[in-house]
Amino acid sequence: MTIEIATKQQVEDLIAKYDYFLFDCDGVIWLGDHLLPSVPETLALLKKHNKQIIFVTNNSTKSRNDYLTKFEKLGIPGITKDEVFGSSYASAVYVDKILKLPKDKKVWVLGEKGIETELKEFGYTTVGGTDPSLSTTGAFDANDKRLENLDDDVGCVVAGLLFDINYLKLSLTLQYLLKKLPFVATNIDSTFPSKGKLLIGAGSIIESVAFASGRQPDAICGKPNQSMMDSIKAAFPGLAANPSRGLMVGDRLNTDMKFGKDGGLDTLLVLTGIEKKSDGSTTYVTNKLGDLAELL
Repeated sequence: MTIEIATKQQVEDLIAKYDYFLFDCDGVIWLGDHLLPSVPETLALLKKHNKQIIFVTNNSTKSRNDYLTKFEKLGIPGITKDEVFGSSYASAVYVDKILKLPKDKKVWVLGEKGIETELKEFGYTTVGGTDPSLSTTGAFDANDKRLENLDDDVGCVVAGLLFDINYLKLSLTLQYLLKKLPFVATNIDSTFPSKGKLLIGAGSIIESVAFASGRQPDAICGKPNQSMMDSIKAAFPGLAANPSRGLMVGDRLNTDMKFGKDGGLDTLLVLTGIEKKSDGSTTYVTNKLGDLAELL
């Protein structure tokens, strides 16, 4: 049975029960560039009680350094790079540590700068991505030589959320997928919340090239996939040893809550993002993350 957090005693009990607090960002900490109420106070409260805070986001458009800048800009200081696990970083870890792609191989990116930045930190050269020459304003040319003159040094495809999407980028990605190169997806969220609206998510874009190529990604590096949880547990051995001391906080049942439950953690659903009510499957539910500080 889901417990609705509504009293000071419930908050005190929750803080006492858990050592590790994993937070989704979009819909929990902020909506777009809008900080949600009493979030800094709640995070400060947890740190005051010596709790480990970990931010787990499926947004692949930003690197970990980008997130540190955003936290600071929104008035949440003191966050460290080691506390941020984004799907762009998890994808780069997968390419380097799991695929063990040689550094002389390039990575074709269908996505934004966050993916490129994290891959470059591991020593990889990326192509595609934010290359301005791939931005088109006129009609698509099926005879575009770039569709034939593929880069033979590309050894992997990483796909995620892309804002400057066009037919050329999708078609080029298809050509590399047809070569049977490893296919890595940052995450498969169909949508994401922004300022009260639902916008198209990475999963909707990835599904387009997956359907066209007749392939599914070889790896999905965002929630609810447990490869991301494995990376987090590797970084925090205490959580790996006792996952019941961890609480996953998110706004989405099919990603955040599933991610936590599959990883052996309890879950807290907040209603500031995708979900507007609990389905009874989560450990806790509250209207917003800031309720924890406000109730105290």
